[in-house]
Amino acid sequence: MDRETGPVMLSDKASGDKAAVSAGPISSSTEIKLTAAEFRQISDLAYQRFGLDLKRGKEALVAARLGKKLRKLGFQTFAEYHRHVLADATGEALIELIDALTTNHTSFLRERAHFEFLGRAVNEEFREVSTLRVWSAACSSGEEPYANAMASSPARQFRIVATDISTRVLSTAERGVYPVSRFDEVPEDWRRAYLLRGRGESNGFYKVKPQLAQQVEFARLNLIEPFPQRAPFHVIFCRNVMMYFDKPTQQNIVQHLAGCLERGGYLFVGHSESLTGVEHALHYVCPATYRNQKPEGGSRLWR
Repeated sequence: MDRETGPVMLSDKASGDKAAVSAGPISSSTEIKLTAAEFRQISDLAYQRFGLDLKRGKEALVAARLGKKLRKLGFQTFAEYHRHVLADATGEALIELIDALTTNHTSFLRERAHFEFLGRAVNEEFREVSTLRVWSAACSSGEEPYANAMASSPARQFRIVATDISTRVLSTAERGVYPVSRFDEVPEDWRRAYLLRGRGESNGFYKVKPQLAQQVEFARLNLIEPFPQRAPFHVIFCRNVMMYFDKPTQQNIVQHLAGCLERGGYLFVGHSESLTGVEHALHYVCPATYRNQKPEGGSRLWR
């Protein structure tokens, strides 16, 4: 997901009162209808497995997004597709469902203030840290963790773990190849230091240099499932994701994230998000920025 990070649900203007919504034609003369019961089946599945809160009013979105999948697989009803997803022991159909229901919008240095804050923290708050540990949760197609690596380097050693629920976007992230236009906000000195410009067939693209890319570890993770045990992180980015969860799911995720932070570590959420109404032990620092316990004596980075 995530999203730099996170899934962005497409907007729609559908009414939740309709009994059936068209998914579009299978052929020029055939349409698939999404019934109210089928919508409940799919929305319940999305919530139970991924925490996605598909409220009434999202029927047209579900019909349009999954209708493409139905036509491709040859199913005649959404109920048939639902049974197919449940019967797939590999879990791939379930991942394809979440990919179809979400889209990953991201860019390099999206919400730039967070990276500027991280750069200051590296040089001030964490100046005594030998290896900076950063987690990019809901990393999408990789722009966020690579930007984290650029902001952290070359001040000291660092290790970045980048996770997302989508195997599709993780595949793109691991390649580390992006159109030149995605780097419009990246400073020229960063481009020279951390990127390789493509030539020939790769003209118009940048590739993240191996020495930077090898510091980023990608892995699939569903944020509503138990987190693997690791050394606590100094910084966690979990941005533009929690807005798609209901409050109980948000609370569960934030408490897990807080438990993965070092004392004095930072959690960044999206600037359109807040933790208002979510119980947690983190301290508010500035918009979209929280800290795990304020250190004795304060800090120059506290606002």
